[in-house]
This record gives sequence, C-alpha cells and structure tokens, in this order.
Amino acid sequence: QVQLVESGGGLVQDGGSLRLSCAASGRTFRSYAMGWFRQAPGKEREFVAAVTWSGGNTDYASSVKGRFTISRDNAKNTVYLQMNSLKPEDTAVYYCAAGRYSDYSASYNYWGQGTQVTVSS
Repeated sequence: QVQLVESGGGLVQDGGSLRLSCAASGRTFRSYAMGWFRQAPGKEREFVAAVTWSGGNTDYASSVKGRFTISRDNAKNTVYLQMNSLKPEDTAVYYCAAGRYSDYSASYNYWGQGTQVTVSS
C-alpha cells in the first residue's frame, strides 16, 4: 500500500516555473514507477511524465517535453515535477501516481489527491 500527497501547486504567470512534489508513505515506494498526470476542467485526465523505479528512465508527453522534468529521490520517498516555461494551457489539477511504468493511467494503482496549478496569461 502506498499513500501519496502532492504539494507545490499554485498560481504562476505565463512563462513562470513551479516544482511539484509528491511524498509517498510506505516502504515499497522504490518498487514502483511513478507518474504525473493532469486534468483540466471539462477534459479527460492526461499523461504528463513518468519515471522508472530507479530513476534511470523517463517519459514525457509531447506537450511538455523540454519544459518539464520528472525526478525521484528514493531516500526521501519523493517524486518531483519541475515545470518551466509554463503556459496557460498547463492549467490543471496535477496528480501523482504509483504503479507500472507507462503513459496509461490504468497502469497506476495508487493516486494522490491532486494539486492545482493555474497559469495566468
């Protein structure tokens, strides 16, 4: 069992940066790949980024590649999402998830409650 708590969301201007954190409880954190997903109002949840259990491999949605960076610190049971050059279309609730390395939400067994990111133009 893994419990996930996101933090770091907020309001930022177009072109700004934020770093999201996701703290996990449970000794099995390092057994799981971790992913970030987001959901904007009226839209389906979409994949943002994923990292393998070791941190050795990462994957990104094309819309965020080159702007966002996912990383993890297994000693701290935490995964991060560094978001640079933010755009209004990045506005969404961001969720972290633990499961199998994939860009499909169904591959992830555990989810956090989400953190709101709002980018103003």
